[in-house]
Amino acid sequence: MEICKRIQLHYHQPMDNLAFEMNEDAERKVVSEGKMNTFSRMEKTRQWSLMSIFLVCLLACTITTVIGVLIVSLVYVNNPQPHSEPGAQSLQTAIPVVPKAVDPKFQFLYHLPKSKVFEYPGGTIQWARYRNNANDYLSIEEEAFGSSLNSQRSQISLGTLRIKSSGLRAPHWHFNANEHGYLVQGTAWVGVVDDGAVVTTYNVTAGQVIFFPKNTVHWIKNVGSEDCFFLLFFSTHEELQTLDVDDVFFSTPEDIASRSLKPEGGINFIRTFHKQKEDQGVNLPPNLAELVVNANYSQSPDNFVWRYFYDLKGSKEHRFPGGIIQLAQYWKNSSELSHNEKIFSEFLNQHQKALSLSTLRIYNNGLRQPHFHFNANEMGYVISGCAKVGIINAQSSTEFDIHIGDVIFFPTGTQHYIKSTCDEDLLLILAFSTGDQLQTLDMDDYLQATADHILAQLFFKKQSEFEKIPQFKEDQAVNLP
Repeated sequence: MEICKRIQLHYHQPMDNLAFEMNEDAERKVVSEGKMNTFSRMEKTRQWSLMSIFLVCLLACTITTVIGVLIVSLVYVNNPQPHSEPGAQSLQTAIPVVPKAVDPKFQFLYHLPKSKVFEYPGGTIQWARYRNNANDYLSIEEEAFGSSLNSQRSQISLGTLRIKSSGLRAPHWHFNANEHGYLVQGTAWVGVVDDGAVVTTYNVTAGQVIFFPKNTVHWIKNVGSEDCFFLLFFSTHEELQTLDVDDVFFSTPEDIASRSLKPEGGINFIRTFHKQKEDQGVNLPPNLAELVVNANYSQSPDNFVWRYFYDLKGSKEHRFPGGIIQLAQYWKNSSELSHNEKIFSEFLNQHQKALSLSTLRIYNNGLRQPHFHFNANEMGYVISGCAKVGIINAQSSTEFDIHIGDVIFFPTGTQHYIKSTCDEDLLLILAFSTGDQLQTLDMDDYLQATADHILAQLFFKKQSEFEKIPQFKEDQAVNLP
């Protein structure tokens, strides 16, 4: 209508009917053209809108693609190793990362001298044990040994402790393990505080054994002029959990410590203590002479001492043709034990997951013949000499050489043998994961006990042939040719 009004205003002069009709036709034509122009503009607008949407989408896709390429490039730069789900096909042929193979013998052997040395002001500690964090292992061989201890549930770990003269292994306790120690060198003064706050102190010399039950506070002080060197066995295949007394003290709020100890000067006295920057696990202050002016290294009565102490070097020697074995263990038949040895034997058996210790001396060319243990895993440390070790289990057999400082491990039921190969005697300290009497069976014993007709059938040999295997009056557990 608006369009018609504009046309009428434009043609305002009077016209006849013909002119009027012509004018009407013109008006209809103009209206029609106006509508067509309007529709054309609308169509163009619609096409432009679609084009705009298309261009915006194209731009968005381009930007997204560029960003994606940049992200992939960054990821590739930071991590050039391609990762894909199992079974996915890669456009490029990737070189697989193959883990370095570990000799199977390192399930049973560890070169402890190569392990990390933990240094303290008063000494050093080294470990042959399982670690929760695999990154804490220094080598794949160490990881193989630690993992073997854990997977076999060995209930044994080993640490070496070297204490300088006048040094102190700070008072501490272990949450998850009993501790058994063997003093290789030096002289030490040991203190133990039991659950009744009864203090037992005693002196230890080379060749003797110490024992600390789980969660028992204890300390070791070097009172000699030379270094003390201990072999310490712990009854756990997990990572050892230890708490030192100084760490506990400095972690306790001052007001709590003051109220507990009630010192002269109260909390102000507590505030005079200052935590050292360096770990004092093995302690040796440079001004020790100023700090300590009256040290008393007393010895408690034997009925207390022998619960935590055993004179292994002075115990009965079990002699064989090829060597000597001495044992610090629980004995079911204690008739041959001294009064003090009975105290140790019975006290050891009262504690769950206690260990048994032994020294094994093998003469040159002597052999600890093939044998296995029914009720214990075994761990050993080479104190002197060298040897060849053989292990036979359900999966395979392996043989390897051992030298001073090496640690060996034999799981329960695994047959093993040790042959001395040096001119000097081989001396081992052995730990067994049982607080009961050790149960062992040697190869000559179980073959002699097997009926000869069974052996003949098994080995495809005539029954009479087995008469050639002699029966010895003397035990051949450690023999010579």
